[in-house]
Formats: sequence, structure tokens, C-alpha cells
Amino acid sequence: MPEGPEIRRAADRLAAAVAGQPLLRAQFAFPALKRFERLLPGSRILSITPRGKALLTAFDNGWTLYTHNQLYGVWHVAGPDERPATSRSLRVALETRRASILLYSASNVELWRSDAIETHPFLQRLGPDVLEATLEAATVAARLRSPAFRGRALGALLLDQGFLAGMGNYLRAEVLFDAGLHPGLRPRDLDDAQTTRLAEALLAIPRRSYATRGIAPTRRMRADYLAREGEAFRFRVFQREGAPCERCGTPIARIASQSRPLFLCPRCQPARW
Repeated sequence: MPEGPEIRRAADRLAAAVAGQPLLRAQFAFPALKRFERLLPGSRILSITPRGKALLTAFDNGWTLYTHNQLYGVWHVAGPDERPATSRSLRVALETRRASILLYSASNVELWRSDAIETHPFLQRLGPDVLEATLEAATVAARLRSPAFRGRALGALLLDQGFLAGMGNYLRAEVLFDAGLHPGLRPRDLDDAQTTRLAEALLAIPRRSYATRGIAPTRRMRADYLAREGEAFRFRVFQREGAPCERCGTPIARIASQSRPLFLCPRCQPARW
């Protein structure tokens, strides 16, 4: 499943193609949404924004499209009236005079009144987004210490979208390695320095991935980020089973956590509980 940085880059790409433009045609695969093929054309696409791993496409007629790619959904940008050659099932097509944005294979597609979208059950369960620019490490540290989260094993907690939205499996591995923490530890097992280090990694790693992994939203953003942070994102443990740890040379191990593979350095991330 795409994680927060990939979803945000997808939102950037889709918004660059169609935001601010009037909608010429809309197509929905699901019968419950067919009426919007008549209601949406003529409206203007105001914005396309990520919320955790969901996307919200807002129109100026008071409606917002909620989509979640889950495991198989994928968005494409195409020219007007164009359709890429694919065996995937088209779920949503939004066409403007300049471009079309097309959602394939996703099953979670809904339209909500914009003034009610924040009551969507998925959005209500989300914690703060790790890529939200206003989110600070002190706030994340406070959440780690809170009764709701302090007793949870980190391996599970870092996948919980109610704790921090946008985290996922590769981010979980890289954050825990950066902080030097074993996934079996709980926030209540950490001292203040470890809590601070983890809180800082929970913001820095996703933001570095968003700004520098793959194709960044703009060349200027990538250059500015590298000048400020000094390092592009790269996998240091994720999917590197058997490779030497860059810190100590110990072979990277693969374990199971929350029924998903998790990669770590047994020496740099010891089980200390």
C-alpha cells in the first residue's frame, strides 16, 4: 500500500494537472455515484489534498470526492479523452479541457458534502498527518507519552493511523532504525532522550521521503530540502535482509510484526524490555 509520501506526491501530480479547471465530464463505475456524472460537470476542481492515505478532491459546487487506494488503487494522469492501455478497472474519470485524472482498481470511492467531509468515519479516526508542516516533534512526543498510546508496542503503534496518519511499513522500519529502537519496546519503556529522538524521526523520515524519494514535486523543493537537511532518503534497513548495517556491520534481520515483514539491525536496535 502506498504510504503518506507517495500519496502526497500523487496529490501534487493530480492537482498540477487539473486543479483550478472546470470539469467537462465525470465518470463513476459505481451505481450509487452515477448521479454525480450529471451534477459535477461545470464545477471547478478547487484542490486535491491528502489525508493520511486518502485523497480529497474538492469541487466548488459544495461536493468533495473521497478516495482511498487501499492495496490496488492507482491514479493516472492522461490527456483529454485519453485512456491508458491497462487491464485495470476504471473506477473514476474526471476530465477537464487540459487533462484527465483516472482512478483504477480502487473500491473505496465516495462523494460527500464538503461541509460534512470531516465527519467521514475514516477521517475522524486519523491522528495528525506526519507530513503536515505545522506538526512539531513536541506534539508527537506528547502523543507517545499519552495514556492512549504509551502502552502499545512500537511495531504496532507506528502502523496505527489513529496515532499518526501517513505512516506505513517502510517508514516504520526506517524510523525505528533511525531512532535505534526495537519494535517490541513501548513508549513507556523509553527515557526522555529516546522519546525525543523517536518523535523527531517520525517527522524527519517521512518528510525526507516525500521531498527526495523518486521524483520530487519540484526540482527547487528537492534542492532546497537537500541544502537544509543534507541527505536524500534511502532505505537503510527496509528490504535489506542480510546486508551489513551501515552503522555496525551486523547483518540486517527480517522479523514479523503485525503480520508484516519488519527489518532491523539486531545490534543497533536491541530488545531491552
